[in-house]
Amino acid sequence: MSLIKYIIRRLVVMIPVLFGVLTLTFILSRMMPGDPIAARLAASGVRNPSAEMYTQMKCQLGLCDPIIIQYLRYLGELFTGHWGVSVSIVRNQPVWDLVMERIPLTIDLTIYSMAISAYLGIKAGIVSATHRNDSPDTIVRGFALVGVALPVFFLGMLLQFTLGYQLKLFEPTGHLTAAYVDPPYVTGFILIDSFLSGHWYLIGDYLWHLALPVFCLSFITLASITRQTRSSMLEVLEQDFVRTARAKGCKEKEVIHSHALRNALIPTVTIIGLNIAGLLGGAVLTETTFGLNGIGKLFIDAILLYDYWVLAALVFLITVIFIIANLMTDVLYAILDPRIRYS
Repeated sequence: MSLIKYIIRRLVVMIPVLFGVLTLTFILSRMMPGDPIAARLAASGVRNPSAEMYTQMKCQLGLCDPIIIQYLRYLGELFTGHWGVSVSIVRNQPVWDLVMERIPLTIDLTIYSMAISAYLGIKAGIVSATHRNDSPDTIVRGFALVGVALPVFFLGMLLQFTLGYQLKLFEPTGHLTAAYVDPPYVTGFILIDSFLSGHWYLIGDYLWHLALPVFCLSFITLASITRQTRSSMLEVLEQDFVRTARAKGCKEKEVIHSHALRNALIPTVTIIGLNIAGLLGGAVLTETTFGLNGIGKLFIDAILLYDYWVLAALVFLITVIFIIANLMTDVLYAILDPRIRYS
């Protein structure tokens, strides 16, 4: 079976997962405590609405229709990109525009954190495995244990308080210095837009502000990647083909990187794919802690302000990202492991 057919087959399998998540989100959003109609009216400045005004707003939001009609409209709007308007976060702003404004920052956080944690985690895992029970192994395992046990929000507050407020080495909140404004909008990504507009000073300032949240997310995911790489390397280094390579006179560096590492990376790839989901989940707490306006903070705001439409759009978007990440993991897994075929 070709790679294209394999990808299509995996996508077909994931369609029920997508519908299941969306259906569950629809049900839970309707069961949430609170009143989105009252929240919308309050956002409009109406604190004590009349019964007629309340009913009018309820019908305007489409909540007077039978539940099955609401569900079908909910699915149709999600898949066609007509996500409605925010009813309380940014009143009357299209949800699509609101999400597109916020998602670049979360993508930056996720990409930088994953790149750093994957690179350092694999390197640390190799060092730990090749120095088993020695000092480097003990140090790496100690850091990995702390990373696994430490809650992301606690690490974030600790870094913010010590390195931000006390030592003033990094900016504790926000994505730019208060005196600066975002560069002219082109792509929504601060680095790219700053480069295109010639606002070079914003590039360094933006990266400086992201240093703590990126470190926070990287440290948590780095721990699991390090542990998995170490475990896989220890297992692979005991295999016959590694002994054969050493018996042939191959240098230890060549044995590690050319023979053992590729096989050890197979289970690590799965961990990296799963960590993408963990990074998006961690972004919710990290963005809230560091005052970053990404989709993680938007998700919290949508829950607190009963904004069903924003909440549904974010769940849909995050589910699609998870599906794509899992698909990429499956494909890369098949490429790395010749024993796996596309059938």
